[in-house]
Amino acid sequence: MLRAAATPPVPSFARRATLARSLRLLGSFRFEQTDPDRFYGGIAADTADLVADFHRDRTGRDLTGVTVLDVGGGPGYFAAEFTARGARYLPVEPDPAEMHAAGRIVTGAVRGSGMALPFRDDAVDVCLSSNVAEHVPDPWLMAEEMLRVTKPGGLVIFSYTVWLGPFGGHETGPWHYLGGEYAARRYRRRHGREPKNRFGASLFPVRAVDGLGWARRVRPRGRVLAVFPRYHPRWAWWLVRIPGVRELVVSNLVVVVAKRHPTG
Repeated sequence: MLRAAATPPVPSFARRATLARSLRLLGSFRFEQTDPDRFYGGIAADTADLVADFHRDRTGRDLTGVTVLDVGGGPGYFAAEFTARGARYLPVEPDPAEMHAAGRIVTGAVRGSGMALPFRDDAVDVCLSSNVAEHVPDPWLMAEEMLRVTKPGGLVIFSYTVWLGPFGGHETGPWHYLGGEYAARRYRRRHGREPKNRFGASLFPVRAVDGLGWARRVRPRGRVLAVFPRYHPRWAWWLVRIPGVRELVVSNLVVVVAKRHPTG
């Protein structure tokens, strides 16, 4: 957890962060491209649990009637899970090919950039981004946009893949440790095609310390509720506090912020 003047209470989501959950989620990554329904189905349920738990901690209520904006929602793999929990789920995605990649039709889906969200200020109850920040050139502009469109008292949940973690290179890993461009060239030689996630175009190096920095900067406008490694068991969350080490072992960092009301 991030150190602060007043340490926030342990979130209820922490009870889910078991070793069994970690092994299940990390094991599913090998199906990301070969069986995306299997991969994203598990991630969708876990993400909905995360959002629901933090929302319940704040309000005492479930997701019924809650507007959830999913920035970088792709083809809408999360739609069924959030809809089943009573939420109004709205994915926003800049790439039309990605929006239709799974042959799904998601009511309310919006085409737009996370760095310039096509929504008014204070529009949604929860603004979520899961494993998207590493795919945009300015992830912290996206984070600011997410905060802008969230209602006062609402939640921003920002989760991203750390570059120097084991999954930082996505399908080009672990060769990304020798450089993103090298990893992309090696993938092309080996497979005869460009990787889906092309370094410098659709994949960018984002560090754990960058997320911690944004969490510090956002404090005048939002209360930081939690900063933790998404796929680690609760007893390993302390790794976020160790400079250097966190870049290598925190495969995915989550920053959860409650937007402050104008009066603070």
